[in-house]
Amino acid sequence: MELFDHLALGFSVAFTMQNLIYAFVGCLLGTLIGVLPGVGPVATIAVLLPATYALPPVAALIMLAGIYYGAQYGGSTTAILVNLPGEAASVVTVIDGYQMARKGRAGPALSSAAIGSFVAGCFGTLVLAGFAVPLTEVAFKFGPAEYFSLMVLGLIGAVVLASGSLLKAIGMIVLGLLLGLVGTDINTGVARYSFDIPELTDGIGFIAIAMGVFGYGEIIANLAADQGRREVFEVRLQHLYPSKEDWKLMTPAILRGTVLGSLLGILPGGGAVLSAFAAYTIEKKTRLKPGEVPFGQGNIRGVAAPESANNSGSQTSFIPLLTLGIPPNAVMALMVGAMTIHNIQPGPQVMTSNPDLFWGLIASMWIGNAMLVILNLPLIGIWIKLLTVPYRWLFPSIVLFCAIGVYTTNNNTFDVWIMGWFGILGYVFHKLAMEPAPLLLGLILGPMMEENLRRALLLSRGDWSVLVTRPLSASLLALAALLLVIVVLPAVKQGREQAFVEE
Repeated sequence: MELFDHLALGFSVAFTMQNLIYAFVGCLLGTLIGVLPGVGPVATIAVLLPATYALPPVAALIMLAGIYYGAQYGGSTTAILVNLPGEAASVVTVIDGYQMARKGRAGPALSSAAIGSFVAGCFGTLVLAGFAVPLTEVAFKFGPAEYFSLMVLGLIGAVVLASGSLLKAIGMIVLGLLLGLVGTDINTGVARYSFDIPELTDGIGFIAIAMGVFGYGEIIANLAADQGRREVFEVRLQHLYPSKEDWKLMTPAILRGTVLGSLLGILPGGGAVLSAFAAYTIEKKTRLKPGEVPFGQGNIRGVAAPESANNSGSQTSFIPLLTLGIPPNAVMALMVGAMTIHNIQPGPQVMTSNPDLFWGLIASMWIGNAMLVILNLPLIGIWIKLLTVPYRWLFPSIVLFCAIGVYTTNNNTFDVWIMGWFGILGYVFHKLAMEPAPLLLGLILGPMMEENLRRALLLSRGDWSVLVTRPLSASLLALAALLLVIVVLPAVKQGREQAFVEE
């Protein structure tokens, strides 16, 4: 009954006209930018984050959440119609979605993505609402030592689950931690790694880095890529809905993807990308029915399952953020920054000190998922027209918007220069196939880890054994060590590096 009381409070907050408008604007903007090839949820939120500064905290987070799953959905439209994944989680959607479009079945492909996303989003939000209270109660038992150990586990989990080379993922985490050390030491007041540059004494703003690496870096990469003429498939509304046979195939796939995504979304470094790849792998291992199209040639299950998984994974990735204050992926790291800007400390105290914000955000997710279905299917013609616009006409406005957004953060041109340099660095990461998401996690978690470690040592009078004598802290560190041991095993290491590759 307590859960229903909390949800009633959340819907009373989410159903105000102001918050409904911001949820709608978030879903619309997220889909609009997410449809553009190569601009995923991280870049979308990084670019649009400054637009939420002047909003009330509840409205700002509702809008950002709408942008997140709007961009997540928009990537599938690009993947199906243009053979270009809008973001990483849509890479596997390309495989069967585009083949369906080539066979004149773009409508059912888009519908299965929309329906799967809606069902998965609703289920993921239900899981979030159900787990929130018990996990928050557990979180109140955490001290500085436990939080430090949990963050160590989170960073190691991000390394283990990051795509590509293990060494590169570790390098990105370490770089993020080092960038997080720049600025004034909060205990001694001594400037660290500022090189006598006054602007660096306050540290490097995560917004400038995020918009540089994910915004400008993606723009440079897109401009460097071949911008040949895109083949875009038209979709008629009367051909939009799946057939009876499609429903029989996609319903169990949606359910499997939803449950799998809900579980994997909670893991550090997991979220939408890992969920989508895992769901597609499971569908490929599931036996084909008589007469069913093989995978890679336009199987509707190859669209429905990963799209369901990435959406439910997107929703449940809010669980560690809202209950423990630990971002499990790069998007949630940006959400931590957004909460900090609005003077909200993410963690278990959010539920008790800001119940309107906590439950209003959860309730808005159901509303946002419904808005996405209502928005995307009827407006598919508009998204198709947008895909035909040459990228060289779009990127100047994105560059300008990023520069204005970063400048208005502190009214400082130095931040714009930082963003520009990190844009170049982001392109270098792209060329070297280095996943930049762990860098952002390291940047956000680094100062939090340092603060909790120093607090734990202060309380224990400098005794480092506090990290292993407290049972919960010791268990978390043991789990982190076990993850490291497992990932360096030759068979696991080889399988991990091939997990994100689809032929």
